[in-house]
Amino acid sequence: MTERDIRRLLTAYRAGERSEEETVAALAKASYENLGFARVDHSRELRQGFPEVVYAAGKTKEQLLAIMQSLAAASDGSILATRASGEQYAFVHPALPEARYDEAAHAIYLRREPPLTAPPQDESHEILIITAGTSDIPVAAEARLTAELYGNRVRTLYDCGVAGIHRLLAQEEIIRRARVIIAIAGMEGALASVVGGMAQAPVIAVPTSVGYGASFSGVTALLSMLSSCAAGVSVVNIDNGFGAGVLASKINALS
Repeated sequence: MTERDIRRLLTAYRAGERSEEETVAALAKASYENLGFARVDHSRELRQGFPEVVYAAGKTKEQLLAIMQSLAAASDGSILATRASGEQYAFVHPALPEARYDEAAHAIYLRREPPLTAPPQDESHEILIITAGTSDIPVAAEARLTAELYGNRVRTLYDCGVAGIHRLLAQEEIIRRARVIIAIAGMEGALASVVGGMAQAPVIAVPTSVGYGASFSGVTALLSMLSSCAAGVSVVNIDNGFGAGVLASKINALS
C-alpha cells in the first residue's frame, strides 16, 4: 500500500463510505498479509519505494503464485521474483497474464510504472554493468532487470575481463561517464580492482561462482574483491546480482 492508498482510505472513512472496522482492517492488512506460509510485507513500498521482492528458489509453485498475487493486488510498483524457474513461470503466468519471464536472469516480473523515486532517464544517471566473462551474464542479467524495474537507465558491457584487458580499456570513455558501476567477475575477481582504478563512480563488485576448483565457488573472487586496493569499491554476496541492482539504484537516485 502506498501513501496515496492510505489517503484514499482515510478520505473514504471521513466521508462515511467505510466503517471504522473496515478501515482498521484495511490498515492492518496494509502492514502485512499472513498467508500462513508467508507474511507478505505490503508496507515495503511505502517505506522503501518498491514492493517486496520474492526469492522464488525453494518455494512451491503454489506458494510463489499466492505471494505474487498478494503483492500484485496491494502494490502499484513492479513485482519481481528472483531465482525463478521456467516451470514456476508456466504455473504463475495463467493466473497473472501480465507476468513475464527473463530466462537469462531467471526472474519472473510484472513491469509497472517506475517508482516516484526513480532517477532521471538520461546519460548522467546511467548504471553501467560490466562482466568479466560470458559465463557471468546470468548474474548481470539479474542486476540489469532489477535496476530497470527500479526505473534506471542501464548499459551493459559483457566479456571485458582482465585476461584480454584491451577489451576493457577500449571502453574507458563509457566507464568514466557512468554514475555507478556494477563489476561482475568469477575466477580471481580482478575486474573490480581494475575498474575501480579507472572510474570516478562508485563500483559495486559482485563475485560469481564461475571458475575452477581453487575459485571455491566464488569465495576466491569474494575475498579478492574485499581485499581490493582500489578506493570506492564495495562488495555484495556471491552471485547477488539483485543486491547489486538495488544498491546501484539507490546510489543513482541520489541528487
